[in-house]
Amino acid sequence: MAATVTGNDTQNANDPAPSVAPHIPKDGLSMMHQGRLPPILPWPDIGRIAKWSVSSYKFGFGAECLRDGDPDTFWHSDGPQPHFITIEFPRKVAIQKISIYLSWPQDDSYTPSTLAIRAGTGPSDLQDVRVATLEKPDGWITFDVSSEADEDGTTNKPVHAYVLQIIVVANHMSGKDTHIRGLRILGPTEDNITGDDPFPFSSPAFKMYETIR
Repeated sequence: MAATVTGNDTQNANDPAPSVAPHIPKDGLSMMHQGRLPPILPWPDIGRIAKWSVSSYKFGFGAECLRDGDPDTFWHSDGPQPHFITIEFPRKVAIQKISIYLSWPQDDSYTPSTLAIRAGTGPSDLQDVRVATLEKPDGWITFDVSSEADEDGTTNKPVHAYVLQIIVVANHMSGKDTHIRGLRILGPTEDNITGDDPFPFSSPAFKMYETIR
């Protein structure tokens, strides 16, 4: 039930990588949260302002199941590989972390074993920014979107993008379709917010309305 984050592109998915110790609440490291409900984290959930879509789904198991907070529902892909989730924001945002709920004991070969994270200004110019290798995960896993260290070396820089895409590169036991039971897209904490806006909105409630639609 370990989560390992490796490399900057999907070619590194097959390379051996050091395991990451679970339950370490330190920025810049992967965290494994035991439990079925979304963990309480210091990073704001910015996914609420985005448009979510998936590459395919079975009826009743669509993108809405990723954010409903119910651990018994899940996105169930229903199409050719690769399967992917696309999150489109109304403006360029700083994306710090992803928190994802996977359950090998419940989903078996439907459980992703390798995820590729891509980001960009639109669906046609996405670039690989991270690869996560997962060994029989069971719980919420939180990790940085970027692998580029910040100036102080203790945290990773956020990725600034309009679009984020999470691709299921492979499933356990070479499974074809996939199950993902929950997904949160997290922004940087207030202390790490940077950008051109000298007066940025800081609370999640205000962030929902800081752009005109």
